[in-house]
Amino acid sequence: MSDKPKTDAAQSGNDYSKTLFLPQTEFPMRAGLPQREPEMLKRWEEMNLYGKLRDGAKGRAKFVLHDGPPYANGNIHIGHALNKILKDVVTKSQQMLGYDSNYVPGWDCHGLPIEWKIEEENYRSKGKPKPNFKDSTAMVAFRKECRAYAQKWLDVQREEFKRLGVIGDWDHPYATMNYAAEAQIARELMKFAANGTLYRGSKPVMWSVVEKTALAEAEVEYEDYTSDTVWVKFPVVPSRQGVFPGIHRDAPAEAKKVFDLLMRSSVVIWTTTPWTLPGNRAIALSPHGDYAIFEVTEAPEGNWGAVGDLLVLSRALAESVMKAAKVTSYREVAKLLPSDLWGATCAHPFRGEGYDFDVPLLYGDHVTDDAGTGFVHTAPGHGREDFELWTSAVTYAALQMRGIATAIPYTVDENGALTDHAPGFTGKRVINDKGEKGDANEAVIQELIARGALLARGKLKHQYPHSWRSKKPVIFRNTPQWFIAMDKDIADNGAAKPGDTLRARALQAISVTQWVPPAGQNRINGMISGRPDWVISRQRAWGVPIAVFIKDKGDGSVEILQDELVNQRIAEAFMQEGADAWYADGAAERFLGARASEGWQKVDDILDVWFDSGSTHAFVLEDAQNFPGLAGIRRKVDGGADTVMYLEGSDQHRGWFHSSLLESCGTRGRAPYDVVLTHGFTLDEQGRKMSKSLGNTTDPAKVIASSGADILRLWVCATDYADDQRIGPEILKNVVETYRKLRNSIRWMLGTLHHYKRDEAVAIEDMPELERLMLHQLAEQSAVVRAAYAEFDYKTVVSSLAAFMNTELSAFYFDIRKDTLYCDPPSSLARKSALTAIDIICDAILKWLAPVLSFTADEAWTMYRPDAEPSVHLTLFPLDLGSYRNDALAKKWTLIRAVRRVVTGALEVERAAKRIGSSLEASPMIYLPEQFMGDIFDVDWAEICITSNAMVEILRGNDTPPADAFRLPELADVAVVVERAQGTKCARSWKILSSVGSDADYPDVSPRDAQALREWKALGGAAA
Repeated sequence: MSDKPKTDAAQSGNDYSKTLFLPQTEFPMRAGLPQREPEMLKRWEEMNLYGKLRDGAKGRAKFVLHDGPPYANGNIHIGHALNKILKDVVTKSQQMLGYDSNYVPGWDCHGLPIEWKIEEENYRSKGKPKPNFKDSTAMVAFRKECRAYAQKWLDVQREEFKRLGVIGDWDHPYATMNYAAEAQIARELMKFAANGTLYRGSKPVMWSVVEKTALAEAEVEYEDYTSDTVWVKFPVVPSRQGVFPGIHRDAPAEAKKVFDLLMRSSVVIWTTTPWTLPGNRAIALSPHGDYAIFEVTEAPEGNWGAVGDLLVLSRALAESVMKAAKVTSYREVAKLLPSDLWGATCAHPFRGEGYDFDVPLLYGDHVTDDAGTGFVHTAPGHGREDFELWTSAVTYAALQMRGIATAIPYTVDENGALTDHAPGFTGKRVINDKGEKGDANEAVIQELIARGALLARGKLKHQYPHSWRSKKPVIFRNTPQWFIAMDKDIADNGAAKPGDTLRARALQAISVTQWVPPAGQNRINGMISGRPDWVISRQRAWGVPIAVFIKDKGDGSVEILQDELVNQRIAEAFMQEGADAWYADGAAERFLGARASEGWQKVDDILDVWFDSGSTHAFVLEDAQNFPGLAGIRRKVDGGADTVMYLEGSDQHRGWFHSSLLESCGTRGRAPYDVVLTHGFTLDEQGRKMSKSLGNTTDPAKVIASSGADILRLWVCATDYADDQRIGPEILKNVVETYRKLRNSIRWMLGTLHHYKRDEAVAIEDMPELERLMLHQLAEQSAVVRAAYAEFDYKTVVSSLAAFMNTELSAFYFDIRKDTLYCDPPSSLARKSALTAIDIICDAILKWLAPVLSFTADEAWTMYRPDAEPSVHLTLFPLDLGSYRNDALAKKWTLIRAVRRVVTGALEVERAAKRIGSSLEASPMIYLPEQFMGDIFDVDWAEICITSNAMVEILRGNDTPPADAFRLPELADVAVVVERAQGTKCARSWKILSSVGSDADYPDVSPRDAQALREWKALGGAAA
């Protein structure tokens, strides 16, 4: 039935349209979200919605989503929108599930990107020199510029996040640059110093030449890069200390022959970093390798691999090496075991001044025969595996036996230039200030050629680490840095328990954390299992300093001052003045007090920003003074009932999830979270990474301006956030269409309920079957929606509710009940029952949609229940719907609806043939077999099929329906013949009935409509 039926003028002169109980609502069909949403935000702020949520949730178990801090340095992008909307859906849905679900937004404010931007805007672009950070006044002034820049963008982003409909404590966010936060970060560092895991060491770290600082794994991404490759000959020579390989000169005759061959051979290595060769100190071989000596028997004239050369190679890789070396023929002259080679010594290819040392062959488990030569050039100052092999206890003993010095050279400086530890190459650049390849590689290659040490050269395109900020390649460089040990026993309260290491604690914490999706557990577990010690120092200016004092011990290590009074002075100063206090004139004397004369030195490196953000739990979740809503969290690991969730993109397994886990395990023995949820990245409609240069970005501000934030929210919740999502104009069109259908269903319910009086509500047991069926389905929806929200499965929430509202409600129930609702008299039980059911359904749907369509649901709520809570967000999801379950009734109606589909199909055929127009012109004859459930024969088929009349004929025995009856293949036992309805068209309801005219007072309507008209008049002559 149409929502706006008109009087049949040909039949009656009466206009009954005003007598119909049609939907009436101020909830507009056109949403106008870009205009309405700011009004809703203002209303939430004026009513202090966040405060009301906290007050209403007092005493409940807490569910705290601790905000992973975005970086305060630009407008938000679509990834920010996805992240913040997901967080808001989590907190709102958990609140409505019955928790005290608090949300304190936060920002990461320190670090290189801001520092870099200040240098660019305030110095380089103006031709001013970079501040001298050894000058305390200049340092503090520069840090204030960084702080102001971060605050500007924090304020911008705050408004942008609020515009997404995110409810949180926006007036009291946390920021890593807040004085209290900087003080607590310093305290957290002091805890690592106290438990013995903080140390200064010299290790190869990833170094950004462009940014002049060490980088952590989380600050690196791998991109294609073309490297120079070289195959280099290291001549085997007698050891200076009389140490020989496994086969040696006094061996039996056959072995001595092999020994003599070996002593005339060269071990061949392959590397993609020729510039590291000045730092070579050893060659690694596999203890399980299969090696041999190969003789070059044929090669082009002047070839680097010359006839007669004896080369030691892996047997599996010999062919590929000879091909690269352009050797046309070769032969194997002696097979070698790894034990034959252990103890052998090579000369450095640059042997002479500065390189006049032995290069030992050492066992290395990292050596494979997948590529290269089967031998790995080992420069302990330029790689983790090289460093670990060189510094292992086994290697140390072997080097001692051979009289080889174990010192690691510093061959590259902070500018990417080779130092005087690389004689002959000093000043050559590995990478220049712009991040471009320097001249070091070519200089080394030319020297190899000059010395006859190069066997082959080439190019290799491969994945190479780049700084994710500058997008330029990094180098591995040995430099003094501050580390937190992963495998040292932690001395809590001065006592260390064997095996109680940071790695062990972190792996245990991972195992008791809920990971959503579960694959996140394996990912971070693998990262923690294999990660090196945590590099926490940076050589920059804008951050929290490594606030400790040290003394050199004389052996390259340092002693860290352990003095609670000094630590207290530092923390108190940071609380009052911020971390700038560390750089002020006289800071060392101020903090050391009476110990200033003892020779302690102040460390001026700053902390890695991942340590900052990894410490946020300490100054947010545990700071009841600044964040009272979070006071008293009882973690599950401590036996409490509260839950802490972290939610970020999947890249944060190596970032914030990772650093927070290590920081908390190191200082508290457990993870800072109970649940970790990760989402993928947002791509364009073709599945490409978004890029300004490609012009394929989606700006959330533009989407909001054109369509509204609720469209973005619906897109977020309709996607499978665990994987990468796609967005673009066509996708958003589909989202808008989905939204339009949902809104129309809400609007119709609101309009229909305009006529509802709650004091006339009908008990469910008194309702017709159709209402009881819909409430049964509502109860089923409740189970699905509550479970989906509890499991953070928002795509199921959206898809389930959309299907329910579009298919079960709009296309089925509402369509059937429009005649009853519009035309029945106010006293009708069927009408009151329908209104009661729609009231229950509307209440549930608005609450279920509230976390997703936050603006729309609240706008509708204020019109639906102006007498109830002032915001739908202050309500809970309905709990008492389980009593509406009626599985027997649902089973019966499954068959009824199957029969209805056959009738509907038959009506469509008649309409297509233009034998009928509206379904009200039809009177179907439905043929049902007698084995069908007996009580479906008593159904009002005309009402269910929206026809003026309908009849049922039972097929018994060999009875068959007419041959031309309509059937559906999936329900062949049911047949329908459509006839035209007989009677007169009711001028009010448009039904064609034989009873029209039987009421003398209203001769142009049916008796039902006549009664409705009498009651309408009694109400004052207004449908309202």
